[in-house]
Amino acid sequence: MFLVTGATGNVGAEVVSALAGAGAPVRALVRRPDAELPQGAEAAVGDLNDHGTLDDALKGVEGVFLLPGYEDMPGMLARARDAGVRRIVLLSGGSAALENLDNAVSRYMTLAERAVRESGLDWTFLRPRAFMSNALRWLPQLREGDTVRVQFPTVAAACVDPADIAAVAALALAGGHEGRIHELTGPVAMRPAEQVAVLASVLGRDLRAAELSNDETRAELEASMPREYVDAFWNFYVEGTLDEATVYPAVPEVTGRPARTFAEWAEAHAGAFR
Repeated sequence: MFLVTGATGNVGAEVVSALAGAGAPVRALVRRPDAELPQGAEAAVGDLNDHGTLDDALKGVEGVFLLPGYEDMPGMLARARDAGVRRIVLLSGGSAALENLDNAVSRYMTLAERAVRESGLDWTFLRPRAFMSNALRWLPQLREGDTVRVQFPTVAAACVDPADIAAVAALALAGGHEGRIHELTGPVAMRPAEQVAVLASVLGRDLRAAELSNDETRAELEASMPREYVDAFWNFYVEGTLDEATVYPAVPEVTGRPARTFAEWAEAHAGAFR
């Protein structure tokens, strides 16, 4: 049995689908018992921040797909180990390699990896770069018109399809990837305006990217998230501490097929934009 945390999120939902589609026994950790899940997946209600709610979810579990950033991860991992879990596949990120504890994002990625390394469990770390599904943040703008305000317009990222992350995660949960760090990217680095152009083609709309200045970007970010996370992204993308443009071969090497393009992701999710 495999337990998937964050099972209704962009990546977790894809991991549940990948495992269920392969006929693997999969249990989805959810907050509500009526959460919609793929056929073949079972639900377990629990909260990673409340370890007492996890006992039923962990019964009979061999491997856990784990999200980072929860409170007392060492305690949660100890509970998993005591329940018989053998393997953790951790969704981390490229900023974990920076080990910058002064950066809010790098800090929780770094501390999560440290906790898993020290847990005594077998582990695999997945370090995806930006998700293709981040383009869904433009939905409110696209409902109102054809202009998309893009932040950090000069920063190129080799965005990865969450389904590709899930495909690697499912294989890692089955074993054979212990002690490995997979850097996960799409096949090409793109700037935000290039993504908007792809969406325009897929949707058959005359979309235009309005590139924001640093001041405009910061104002938008500060209106939507805590200051420490604004500073973290500023450190990554304005000060240039995080490289998301380098393309890595892990997706095709692990899955045996090419990493999906942004156009393929957009085609698959076009209904969300219409």
